[in-house]
Amino acid sequence: MAQETWKNYRENKSFKPPPLKGIRVLEVCTILLGPAGPAFLGAMGAEVIKCEIPPRGDTVRQMVPFGHFFRDQAPAAVHINTNKYWLGLDLHKPEAQKIFCELAAKSDIVEDNMRPGTMERWNVGYRQLKEINPGIIYISKNGFGQWGQYAEENRPSNDGAAQALSGYAWMSSFPGRPPLKSRLYVCDTYGALMGELAVLAALHYRGKTGKGQFIELSQTENIMRTMSWIWPYQQITGKVARPKGNRDVSVCPADTFRCADDTFMAIAAPAPEEFKGLCTAMGKLELAEDPRFKDHLTRLKEKNATAILKIIAAWVRTKKPEEVEQLAKRYGFAASRVYNSKDVVEDAHFRERGFITKIDDPFLGPYDEYEFPVMMSKSPPKVKWSVRAVGFDNEYIMKHFLDKSEDDIKELYQCGALGKWADVQGCRPPSHWDGKAGIIKARD
Repeated sequence: MAQETWKNYRENKSFKPPPLKGIRVLEVCTILLGPAGPAFLGAMGAEVIKCEIPPRGDTVRQMVPFGHFFRDQAPAAVHINTNKYWLGLDLHKPEAQKIFCELAAKSDIVEDNMRPGTMERWNVGYRQLKEINPGIIYISKNGFGQWGQYAEENRPSNDGAAQALSGYAWMSSFPGRPPLKSRLYVCDTYGALMGELAVLAALHYRGKTGKGQFIELSQTENIMRTMSWIWPYQQITGKVARPKGNRDVSVCPADTFRCADDTFMAIAAPAPEEFKGLCTAMGKLELAEDPRFKDHLTRLKEKNATAILKIIAAWVRTKKPEEVEQLAKRYGFAASRVYNSKDVVEDAHFRERGFITKIDDPFLGPYDEYEFPVMMSKSPPKVKWSVRAVGFDNEYIMKHFLDKSEDDIKELYQCGALGKWADVQGCRPPSHWDGKAGIIKARD
């Protein structure tokens, strides 16, 4: 059934309508928490207009790992800003605020992740825009929400601050070690996903009632939501949950172990048949009947958990990862080697499914990108293009969305409402750009 459903999915999805076709999003977002959400909607077919303050635009344009640009663009900007139109609009200017309001009148969703009060000072906050468009759905995303002590203090935030304040970094470490911040922007991405869940619910509500609404999102509170048993444990026991590294303290056995070749293997076998299978694979079937390990709740006791994990660690240390994986497949327990980024990119499984795909971007050229990680048989999401220079689509947006004339556009440039890129790496087009590729002259 599955093979029939997804047969030729990669080849045919460009010919199927995306689920959010006809929805327009206005984005005033920076870094990652803000822009990621509209990119998710863009992959689903929404028409996303990203507004940046020219000439340097979004701060993410200068977020480059170890100083390395990808074809003169920041890798984070390439990955987090797919399927968007690029508008250089200086919202400090009254003329730009008027343009934004005109666009909002024709839009469904507005997204920002400015500090509280910024959009209102620019006269484009929710209270102003709902007078123009009562059906507008408006989401504001930042570190601590729009109200409360930390919002009133106007605290800046980022992914690392959210990991710290939420307790996420504390719980991600090993016993006796300093807190460990994930190098992945997990608070940004998860917060963006939760925000778009609310946006889609608001679209459904508007479809039933005709009413828009205001949504606010705290990045810190969102990542707290992922921390499963931590808060109930605190309430039940009165004890602070302690870091345990890779060990899962709710599942036993479940940990990461070093192999003979110094690579690592993640193993889990909590269910009775899984644990028996692991014991058989280790040649120690008697452990399945050992009173210390006879059932899952007994194994979870600290002394017993420590004992069984030590036994498994000694066994895995004698095996290569492929040996453990084969034994896991044969005896029915979970075992996966720990991949690095090179392993992921080279794994044929992800390419076969189309998750890692080739994007033929006229502006950047061909490159590998992650597809949207959900498949939809009738209305598939898809990545079509990525980052552009600041203000790259100004003329297209003004003409085709707002019916502005050449003279109107000229005046907007002259007063500083519209602008384009600075001659700075990350803001300007790539050096190989021919001055034409990627420019949109007509509607799709």
